Amino acid sequence: MQSRKNLKRYNHRNNLYLIIVGIILILGVIFGVVLYNNHVASQKRAREFAVNHFNPNVTIYGVKVGNLTVNKATTKINARANNMVLLENGKVTIERDPSISTINTDTVSGYFKKQHTEMPDKQTRTYDFKQLSAAAKKFKTINKTTINYQVAGKNYKLPAKKMINQLAFKNNKYSFTNVENLTAKLNQIDSKVSTLHKSYKFAVPSKNKLNQTKITVKNQSYGWGIYVKKAQTAVEQAYLNQTKTVAGQNYIYGLGYSTYGLGYGKKNSGIGDNYIVVSLKSQEVWIVRKGKLAVHLNDVVTGTKDGGKGNRTPQGVWYIQYKQSPATLRGRNDDGSKYASKVRYWMPFTLSGCGLHDASWRTDWSKKAYLRGGSHGCVNIKPSEIKQVWHNVVKHEAVIVYN
Repeated sequence: MQSRKNLKRYNHRNNLYLIIVGIILILGVIFGVVLYNNHVASQKRAREFAVNHFNPNVTIYGVKVGNLTVNKATTKINARANNMVLLENGKVTIERDPSISTINTDTVSGYFKKQHTEMPDKQTRTYDFKQLSAAAKKFKTINKTTINYQVAGKNYKLPAKKMINQLAFKNNKYSFTNVENLTAKLNQIDSKVSTLHKSYKFAVPSKNKLNQTKITVKNQSYGWGIYVKKAQTAVEQAYLNQTKTVAGQNYIYGLGYSTYGLGYGKKNSGIGDNYIVVSLKSQEVWIVRKGKLAVHLNDVVTGTKDGGKGNRTPQGVWYIQYKQSPATLRGRNDDGSKYASKVRYWMPFTLSGCGLHDASWRTDWSKKAYLRGGSHGCVNIKPSEIKQVWHNVVKHEAVIVYN
């Protein structure tokens, strides 16, 4: 009887163990299912987060954007990142200008796609502002650059360190925000080499011979000067492109009818081998072609000497603006009345209306005609002599008028 009782007790105990184990297994399964579901849910949340947020260790343009959305990252970068480079008085600095945007959403989105993973990871990713870094490197090179500005047979050194007051890189563009030193230097060079309004010695003909008498003449519309604004732009581009030499002859200007400089690089004080000489005192004209006397007129009539300044032929060095045949010359007489004179050949050399032309209406061709009965400033030429003048006069050649 005792053994049966013990056996029964033993069976009850085993059953209890089995029940407990069963419960534990069931709880384990339930716990496992819960853990699994939580893991799946966590992964789902992580994937959903990764779809819209940067990984934790991402830096763009020096600004940490980990766990931020594209829009929030864009805002943060624009608020904190450096976005400009300055070369100022020989020193290169990287700075931030709050008035300009550093980056746009599309660019940030592009960086997001590069670092995106299905699940967030802690790998460090850094995206630098390559244009900014390149600009800083470029500025350091520019700062060591010296441009050779060549003009009128001379070479002028233009070291960037001294010429550039401020060069900026922002909005992905280079801009010379202050180059007053360069401007001043180019103006200084212009004052040295420009031939406009400059006086010099020139040998004029006498009778039928060239280069007989040296006189002092002064360029008026004839000549050239440095077009400082264009020359400055060319030098600035040379700094950026690392071009060592700038040809100054490409950036000159002139006065009068043509805005192109005249006489650059020519011998004979810039006059060259083709020119016209007008003597007011002797009322003569000499036309020189290819360094030889082509025409000599001893009977022209110039502007009325005693008729007021507006009627005198202006002295100085001018140039033939253009040639026109036929032409009608219009203006006003001393009494205010209008005139319209038809001529066969017209060769103006001043903007005020002075030029060479035939004068079929003139009867007085004496040496003293110009004193009181001359022209309104033009050089009157006999109709019988005008053709040889017309055929030997060249557009843009110098016209030297002296007393």
